[in-house]
Amino acid sequence: IIYIQFERYMSTIANRIRDASQGRTVPIAIAGIILSAAVLWALFTVNYDECGDDEDCVRIAYEVKDTYLFWEANPQEMADKLSELTGMKVVVYPVSDEVAAIEAVANGNAEIAMVDGAAGWLGYQVYDLDVVAVEKKPDGRVFYNAAAWVRADSEIAAAHLDDDPDTDPFALMQGKKSCHTGWLKSAGMLIPMGYLIGNGYAEVQGDPNEIESLRATVTTFFHADSEIPEGGTQYSGYSGAMKCMMTGHGDVALVKDTAYRLYCDENEDGVADGPDWCLERDEIVMLPSFGQAPSHPVMYDPARMDDETMLVIQEALLALDDDSEGREILNDVLNTAGMVASTGEEHLGTYSDAVSNVPGISSVSYTHLTLP
Repeated sequence: IIYIQFERYMSTIANRIRDASQGRTVPIAIAGIILSAAVLWALFTVNYDECGDDEDCVRIAYEVKDTYLFWEANPQEMADKLSELTGMKVVVYPVSDEVAAIEAVANGNAEIAMVDGAAGWLGYQVYDLDVVAVEKKPDGRVFYNAAAWVRADSEIAAAHLDDDPDTDPFALMQGKKSCHTGWLKSAGMLIPMGYLIGNGYAEVQGDPNEIESLRATVTTFFHADSEIPEGGTQYSGYSGAMKCMMTGHGDVALVKDTAYRLYCDENEDGVADGPDWCLERDEIVMLPSFGQAPSHPVMYDPARMDDETMLVIQEALLALDDDSEGREILNDVLNTAGMVASTGEEHLGTYSDAVSNVPGISSVSYTHLTLP
């Protein structure tokens, strides 16, 4: 529907230019101004509703962008659908990052938060938050493998593919510019660094009880200019880290095993059909997995939400897969194949083993997630 509306709008703009010209040549500058206005119209800021005095209201803490393109899916669509499914008012509580989303639930400013596995685990460990539901992958998994991707013409790729036990691709990462999905992200930082430290490739720099020592550890093992992006910047997230590596801005993308298919090869035929920065599948190589990360959970505070309300929300999340509108939201907003019911113990309990070697990871509990 959005594409059709935009197409009609652009058609209207073109007709107005044609009518205005009435057979005359319209100056390129004027036509350009009109078309530029049409493009600017396609950019908009979402005005998120608030609960107000409505006690029967659910606030979703969600990391949002400042602006969205007119045809781009935004979290308000998800809130509207969940409102329809629960019979309650559901609104988006916008936050700047996933740590802020966890804090919003812990402080009672939101009822649920949609975050990645690392933020969910921290909320589970620090604030005794629990899990409502978790995303599932197209193959039904509720976890994904953290893995490094490199360009096929790199020495790291050669070391992985040469079947020579004396050439170690992980050792060759030292000194290379790494592309992380963000600060304290699961597949993008915590699991790979836990693996590299635990297996003797990287040495902890600074106080092993301070989480900020991780930043120095990353930039010492990899490169001083390694990309540790802020949220919403061009190299943030899975797609940003892949772009960082594929365009040569960095050497190693630390993401998940499905990153290429999700962002560059929707048809799964090895031919890039994503953004223009995507390389062909045979131009990149994925290394062996660092370990498993839990899929993204939806967190809530059992001390503030009763079981009945939790089950209503849980059923609504699972029901998103029941019709085409819900599946479109799952795909476009949440980037997942569906949701399944789970608990914190079931989904996040074993995560500690994968990140136990990360400096300061246990002390995060005592800083109450006041992380950079």
